[in-house]
Amino acid sequence: MSALTPSPLRVAIIGAGQVADKVHASYYATRNDLQMVAVLDSHLDHAKAFANRHGTKKAYQDLQTLLREAKPDIVSVCSPNRFHYEHVMAALEAGCHVMCEKPPAMNPKQADEMRLAARKAGKVLAYDFHHRFAQDTQLLRDAVQSGTFGEIYVTNALALRRCGVPGWGVFTNKALQGGGPLIDIGIHMLDAAMYVLGFPKVKSVTAHSFQRLGTSKSSGQFGEWDPKTYTVEDALFGTIEFCNGGILRLETSFALNIREQSVMNVSFCGEKAGATLFPAHIYNDVGGELHTLLKRDEADDQRHIRSMDAFVRHVQGEPVMIADAEQGLVIQQLVAALYESSEKRERVALC
Repeated sequence: MSALTPSPLRVAIIGAGQVADKVHASYYATRNDLQMVAVLDSHLDHAKAFANRHGTKKAYQDLQTLLREAKPDIVSVCSPNRFHYEHVMAALEAGCHVMCEKPPAMNPKQADEMRLAARKAGKVLAYDFHHRFAQDTQLLRDAVQSGTFGEIYVTNALALRRCGVPGWGVFTNKALQGGGPLIDIGIHMLDAAMYVLGFPKVKSVTAHSFQRLGTSKSSGQFGEWDPKTYTVEDALFGTIEFCNGGILRLETSFALNIREQSVMNVSFCGEKAGATLFPAHIYNDVGGELHTLLKRDEADDQRHIRSMDAFVRHVQGEPVMIADAEQGLVIQQLVAALYESSEKRERVALC
């Protein structure tokens, strides 16, 4: 290789599951300036099969051995939620930039320690909150900044499934996941909403959660599960109150008797106009008639790619937006407050 051409950045992936396969490895393979050199999984046979599929040199079962031998520059953390903290911290300590799947960790204390470790190491720590990278999301964020809506005082974030309990992995295991639909799918719409709003300061949180269906059913849209080992919530409904007086209402479920099979969207109500996010549609009322200010026909399906691309470009020094450790901590704090409120059945103050 020419002395003028930098060597490709070395990439390792922790966790050989679906998101690592379909998103992280698939994206890294499209770039000539990156080289996948290692993969780790708690099941070595899974790691070896993953390595064979993607032409990765080495498969590992021990993280410290991987970091010592493969010497990656970038690490993707795609392990179960329970292990995000230890895997991110080890990678940062080894001098790696890190792209971590959501949620950041199991609790705000861990997320804060990860944030501080990235700052101390001078490395990029990003989270794959990919819905904020849809063109729809950026269009609405730009509209907020330009004053199109005036003050937004009501936001509704929905991440609902009628019977979409994941029948694979550890999604029904609270000890390994930290929770159910809130920490799995609700967190995505929460991040998208907070990003569009510009991360306003939060005053308080109230929430109610329910476990009525997952422990009595055993199959649904995404396969089968064991109701005897189902330890997460079916659904959670929360209200976040901002210091500016506005509110964000969040509804999320794995199982809920609703008409639609799935709903993943956010709506915004402002003084001058309102909007829905996917696909982006901005509107107001003129004389009792709906007046459209902006409308996209289809939601953007390249958001995963844009999320990964932004991370790599940020690692390479470009000042592009990423879902960074600071914002990841805020989202983790909100998730924790929603769970705390639902468990205690009381309001949780955050300022």
